[in-house]
Amino acid sequence: MSVPSDIAFTPAVKAQQAARGSRDLYEGALARRPWPEAVPADLAAFVAAQASVFLGTASAGGQPYIQHRGGPPGFLKVLEPRLLGFADLEGNRQYVTLGNLSENPRAFLFLIDYAGRRRIKIWGSARVVEDDPALMARLGQDGGTRAILFEIGTWDANCPKHIPQRFEAADVARALAARDARIAELEAELAGLAGG
Repeated sequence: MSVPSDIAFTPAVKAQQAARGSRDLYEGALARRPWPEAVPADLAAFVAAQASVFLGTASAGGQPYIQHRGGPPGFLKVLEPRLLGFADLEGNRQYVTLGNLSENPRAFLFLIDYAGRRRIKIWGSARVVEDDPALMARLGQDGGTRAILFEIGTWDANCPKHIPQRFEAADVARALAARDARIAELEAELAGLAGG
């Protein structure tokens, strides 16, 4: 019987885990917490916060390709418990992702939060939807013409062990502005004490 973890842990992967001593660890983890197929509230919040994701596809012959997709937080939407979607905006016009999806629907989403040191891996399949104004409106792109819908097969969270902690420039700018305002306030207070 196939289980969601089998999407990632193929027989070849399981053989490597067994050969390298981690298979029992993963079997035990799976017994305690099977891999999910739907989006719970905490994952929905994580998805809604993303301004940047990586979409992996492959050609029919297996040639892999990863493309960055970005937008304002919330550009990647949870449309149903097992369905994500985003507007496919024009980029460099190479259309490698579209070509791959036309012959191989298997796809992968990689979401990472550097500040929180958390990453989510999502396996599934994707399809391109053209000329659907109602869908584009749901995705917040009135006037757009193309969307990519991603059906979740399973997902998993990685440990934060090797994720470097990085912060968005806007967040750093806000923190520095708050610090500078506090320094100015304290300097004014000191100047008042010195003068009085």
